[in-house]
Amino acid sequence: MKRSRVLQAACAAIFVFSIVGCHNDMWLQPKVMAQDKSEFYADNMASRMPVRGTVQYLKPRTDDVYYGYIDGKLVEEFPIVVTEEVIRRGQERFNIFCLNCHGALGDGNGMIAKRGFNLQRPVATYHTDRLREMPVGHFFDVISNGYGAMYSLAARITPEDRWAVVAYVRVLQRSQNATLDDVPVEQRDLMDAPELQLDDENDASTGGGHD
Repeated sequence: MKRSRVLQAACAAIFVFSIVGCHNDMWLQPKVMAQDKSEFYADNMASRMPVRGTVQYLKPRTDDVYYGYIDGKLVEEFPIVVTEEVIRRGQERFNIFCLNCHGALGDGNGMIAKRGFNLQRPVATYHTDRLREMPVGHFFDVISNGYGAMYSLAARITPEDRWAVVAYVRVLQRSQNATLDDVPVEQRDLMDAPELQLDDENDASTGGGHD
């Protein structure tokens, strides 16, 4: 009898708690939505401009040039010193984040593009006249904000590494569109090095080149 009363009391407590405790204040709490009307402000608009001088959390921009623009136009020159170390870093980041679509040569023939990523507009190749003539700020902006089907990589690649990737893109463009005039005069003799001539002679003596 006693156990029955205890059980009834427990069930009653659970029932009362379920009625009192189940409410939706957590997700229907008072708040102002974007574009809502508000009588608190003179213009009756709830949306407010940020306080002057504030910056987006974790994204301070104290130098517009470093973020790809100068006076609202894309920068033409790198805001960093491009060294071999920077280019190698850019190659590493490119191989991680860009190669899968744009390909190792930057020709738009990455594995995703080859294996079923069907788009009305194909993955871009960097070797068109349009992109070869684009200022470096364009590539930084695309990495930062995305373009077409490409999403923003700003959360994955730091600004420093974005410039490194841009430097490597320029290397890819030069590698596939270079001429003899692009080779420094003092280095052109290396193109006729004895080792290269020896390789050519061996190929000729064995009756062919490489498979």
